[in-house]
Amino acid sequence: MDRCVVRQAIKETMTGNIIGYELLFQGSNDSFYDEPETSAADMISNFLMNNSNKFVSDKMMFITFTPSLLFRNTPKMFEPDKVVIQIEDNLIIHPLATPFIKKYCELGYQFAINDFQFSQKYMEMLEYAKYIRINLSQAESTDSERGKKSVENIVSMAQGTGKKCIATGVNTKEVYDYAVKLKVDYLEGNYVAKTLASKVDKVKYMQGNFFQLMVAVSEDEPDMEEIERIVSRDAGLTYAILKLVNSAYFALRRRTASIRQALVTLGITQLRQWVYMLSFDYKGKDSSSEELLKISFLRATFASELVGYIKECPISKTDAYLIGMFSTLEYMVNATEEEILEEIPVNPEVKNALVAQEGTAGNIYRLLLAYEQADWKLSKKLSESLGVPTYLLAQTYIDCVDEVNEIWQGLTTEYDRPGEERRFMNFDDSDGKEHLEDVLY
Repeated sequence: MDRCVVRQAIKETMTGNIIGYELLFQGSNDSFYDEPETSAADMISNFLMNNSNKFVSDKMMFITFTPSLLFRNTPKMFEPDKVVIQIEDNLIIHPLATPFIKKYCELGYQFAINDFQFSQKYMEMLEYAKYIRINLSQAESTDSERGKKSVENIVSMAQGTGKKCIATGVNTKEVYDYAVKLKVDYLEGNYVAKTLASKVDKVKYMQGNFFQLMVAVSEDEPDMEEIERIVSRDAGLTYAILKLVNSAYFALRRRTASIRQALVTLGITQLRQWVYMLSFDYKGKDSSSEELLKISFLRATFASELVGYIKECPISKTDAYLIGMFSTLEYMVNATEEEILEEIPVNPEVKNALVAQEGTAGNIYRLLLAYEQADWKLSKKLSESLGVPTYLLAQTYIDCVDEVNEIWQGLTTEYDRPGEERRFMNFDDSDGKEHLEDVLY
């Protein structure tokens, strides 16, 4: 399979905030470390040179650097406050490693040690590291008393020496609960996305205005008056939709204060695509909700792009987009995907893809998840079955990340109009009340 790259979020255990992303690379084999070291270094170096700005937003990037990458000064492509240099065994045992690591530390770069072990070489590196990473996906880490004791000793050592502990491979609820019990500082893994939002009661959610809006915009022929009524009766939705249309993305010359005008500006297509934005914490304080929305947007954008490569695809780009957007509903509601989608009037192919993961649409959804989880073998198998050229996956994904970052930045930044003060980005609800007159007039 051609080279691929994906990013995985790293969540702070106590607050739920996303502190950064790890970049995971894949070479011709299942891991780029299976290739000759110089070949892996060339691949990563070329990627970072061409795409680093697309991945780096306001978060830290955690990247594993091979000896060749470190020695050729590849980390200097990033500012010290934008990257954490991850090191592992092939670098730790290298005779030239220590002076190079010391040099980077003096320049302000931070280090993380992958898969820490109690050995002399690893202990010698401790003084240079800020983060200790423990892979909990390995069976011996959690399945035996000896393994658990070893993990607990590493966490205890990290806490005793002032290091931050990152639990990786958090791919199941059991491992997640174990990591939280260990009191690690950060969590990374496939299961983490499912913990980014607090689940709400199914009945309460389906009777809520946001769900009613989602149903209304999904109709074949949406009733704009009904949509306007739903938005108008909810202060949060009103604020959110006005914030969207007055953002830098639309750059309107005059501020829009009318819900009807806001809906016309958005249009039904963009309203369908961005309806999730209206559920976002408009006070801007919840980075976990933000990350969940970004996952939805990225899946949706990636899915719609993949459709363009599939011959005689039974679903449209819009349907594929909805598969991605609706794929995170189960993370927010105490209900099955089937129960939630039963009330939403979408293409049966979309529902079947999300519920049963069957057919072409189902394989598109499975490919999204496989790629997101860095399951390169399954990604290759699914892309070949769909007729999607595997060599296009990486660049398509990278471009989608860039597009999502750009749209998100535009939609969440208020457009500056000469002579007007900002109203949406400094929303004050300190008294517990929503003063919509502050933004409407």
